[in-house]
Amino acid sequence: MDFMTDSLLAGIGDLLAASVREDLGAGDVTSEALVPEDALARAEFVSKDSLVVAGIPVVRELVCMYEPALKFHALASDGARVSPGSVLIEVEGRARAIFAVERISLNFLQRLSGIATLTSRFVTAVEGTNAVIVDTRKTIPGHRLLDKYGVRCGGGANHRMGLFDAVLIKNNHLEFHPDAGTAVALARERAGEMTLEVEVRDMNELESALEAGPDVIMLDNFTLEMTSRAVEFVGGRVVLEASGGIDIQNARAYAETGVDRIAVGALTHSVPASDIHLRVSPLS
Repeated sequence: MDFMTDSLLAGIGDLLAASVREDLGAGDVTSEALVPEDALARAEFVSKDSLVVAGIPVVRELVCMYEPALKFHALASDGARVSPGSVLIEVEGRARAIFAVERISLNFLQRLSGIATLTSRFVTAVEGTNAVIVDTRKTIPGHRLLDKYGVRCGGGANHRMGLFDAVLIKNNHLEFHPDAGTAVALARERAGEMTLEVEVRDMNELESALEAGPDVIMLDNFTLEMTSRAVEFVGGRVVLEASGGIDIQNARAYAETGVDRIAVGALTHSVPASDIHLRVSPLS
């Protein structure tokens, strides 16, 4: 499956350029001192872990943006599972240019592959149920498009992209209204046909919200027992999303209650980077 889109690549152009400026500054003083200007090299991006790949088109875009003359060859595809020792990418060309993009390329590839790999673990954990693993807005500022891209590579789905593309009534919003149903009704009146989700903390709020007809109800920090009761009470009338306190150990148990979606902030806010390294060899 092709996870990358032209619009996504266009949307990260400024981020890639800023990343190069941040790392390179006035120049790579080490390479300028030790690597001849006309030296050529081959670089291999190699996995040191079993992982799900994500970020290869991002590295391609970065490499071609920095120096179009570099030759880029992808040996793996985003979404693929690879074993330790797998070569993911080869780059050939001017050695100084390779060193200039080395760390930035690895940073993107390691983080995105880490997101995809963790997401894949959650997706596997709930396999055979109806639950879909979704992400949250707990992303690195400026990296949301990429973080959510990594989730898709791992088999998960994206929640709303930001505050602009769906209504999500959270607990703090409810403080301004007498009950969840009132808040849902008002939001529906003002937001029209936009997807409307409301977060509830107990069965009373669930009942109030359900009567107002949201598209999605988020069960905020419900226990397994409460989640099962909520699924039975709702009876498929709206999409139910479980959120809060869900990890790889209990994800399947929540999925087996019958919820439609499971939101996992850890997919992007605290994911470990995959172990990938770069081997550089001079070319004669």
